Order: sequence, then structure tokens, then C-alpha cells
Amino acid sequence: MQNRRKFIQQGSYLAAAGAMTPLFMACSQSKKPMDGIRNNSAASQDAMFFKISLAQWSFHKAIFAGELDHLDFAAKTRSLDMDGIEYVNQFFYEKAEDQNYLKEMNLRANDAGVKQLLIMVDREGGLGTIDDKERTAAVEKHYKWVEAAKTLGCHSIRVNAYGEGSRSDVHAAAVLGLGALAEYAAQDGLNVIVENHGSYSSDGSWLSSVMKQVNMNNCGTLPDFGNFCTKREGGALYGAKCIEEYDRYQGVTDMMPFAKAVSAKANDFDNAGNEIHTDYMKIMKIVKDHGYRGYVGIEYEGSTMTEEAGIIGTRDLLRKVGAALS
Repeated sequence: MQNRRKFIQQGSYLAAAGAMTPLFMACSQSKKPMDGIRNNSAASQDAMFFKISLAQWSFHKAIFAGELDHLDFAAKTRSLDMDGIEYVNQFFYEKAEDQNYLKEMNLRANDAGVKQLLIMVDREGGLGTIDDKERTAAVEKHYKWVEAAKTLGCHSIRVNAYGEGSRSDVHAAAVLGLGALAEYAAQDGLNVIVENHGSYSSDGSWLSSVMKQVNMNNCGTLPDFGNFCTKREGGALYGAKCIEEYDRYQGVTDMMPFAKAVSAKANDFDNAGNEIHTDYMKIMKIVKDHGYRGYVGIEYEGSTMTEEAGIIGTRDLLRKVGAALS
């Protein structure tokens, strides 16, 4: 099974290694970021406490095979009765600064009646890289995605906080890297959000501690229901067998106070339509109890059914759980 983690390249770090707190505190007073997460007016019109969006990675096989064009993703999402989309930058990697292409994306989304919510950014380096020059380069590589997200009307870009080194060293580096990028993004009213996406970032207590130290209004998390592997065979970041995993329910609990988006990971279902790896009722109650009222994005990664069938199965499960919890 193809996995998004396999396509991520390690990278980077920020050059402000010694001036962490003053820089970030100043930014927290800047323009309030656009998110609409905890008071989503559209969501309040529905019976459920959340709305359902679709993460583009759910169709990664079809897109890589040329069966679904990136520009048709918005219309495809609408055809599946959802009105929010979450992009993956790999599917338009060379188009981040192509204003004509971004304009076309806007037109397609508008025609389909869907909201462009965020861009998941990979292949631009880890913001927890402990080398100053590499971290600085990674931060700067993300600038174009901040600008692209602004053009598309997104509220956030999702970034990676990985880096090689000790738990404490990568923690310090992630505070610096995320803080510097969030400062840049705040100028455009954008959020920088971190998914539990491998290594230390998949440890909910570690990531929540990073968020507390960054302490910026526009720096938050994107809890994913399934990405809590903290250690893999051979020290691999992704792909290898998981040998140590953080409890997913505790992890989501740790991350929700900072959440500006939520990712509903699904892989396999039983005959009753329940996801067999995650108790959706239990985990969505955690989401609700933290006051979240925004979009929950489907990310189907299974291989036992077609991508479209898996997406529909996840959508229907979320609707069932949402009705029960509302």
C-alpha cells in the first residue's frame, strides 16, 4: 500500500536558534489568523457538531495513476456529498507560484461549491531539524505554500515537525522552526498546523509541549486518528514496521486543545461499517468534548476496497457517530 509518508523528504531548520521567546511572543499579538474552527457558522446549521471534508490523499492511487486529475478533485468531492477539501501539495507541487493555475483551482472549487480548507505540505523539510541552516531553508521553502494557501482562501497549511536528534533537541528546534514559520504566516492570517506524522511528532505529549512553548495563536495541531507510531524498525521515519506506538485516544486528547483541523483516518471496516482500528464513537467524543466545531477530514488509506468505497464508508461512519453525539 502506497503511503503518504514515503513521499516526504527530510529537510531543514531555522537560523534563530538563540532568540526563541521574544520573537514568538511578539508574533502572538499580530493579526489574528483566519480559521473559523471553533465557531464555524456553516457547521452550526447542521445537526452534527462538525462538518465533513475530504483529504486529497484519500484519492492518491487514482491521482498517481492519472485516473483523477488534481483539478477535478473539488467536483469529485461534491459528487460524494461533501463541501470541504484538503489539498496535498504533492499533487500540484510545481504549481505553488503559478497564479493562473491557482486561479483555476479557485474557479473549480467555486463551481463545485466547496471550501478549500488547507494544504498538507510535504517534501519541504522538517521544521524540527536541528541544523540551523537546514531549518532556515525548510522554513523558507514553506513560504510559497503560505502564499498559495492565502490565494486559495485556505485557513492553514499542515507542516511536518520531524528532525534527527534527541527528544529534547528536536523539541527545541521544532519550537524555533514552527514559531518562525507561524510568524510569517500570521502576516497573511494563516495558521501553521502540525499533524502527528512520525517520530516525536506522533507522541501527543511531546507535540502538545511544543505547542505550549511556541504559544502562538496561529500555530496549532491537526490530530490524525491513526498516525501514532513513534518508533519503527531500523530507525526509519516512515514505511518500516512500527515497534512503538503512542495510545491514539490519549494522543488525540493531548492534541485537541490546539486543534485547528482533525483527520479521520480509516483503513478497514467490519460488517457493521465500523473502523476496526479506531473506535470512532470514543475518539469523536474526545473531539466534541474539547469544543471543536469545525471540519473533520476523511483520509482513507485502506486497500481492501476501492478508494471511493472507502471514502463513502468513512463518511457514513462519521455521519452515524455525529448523529449519535449531537
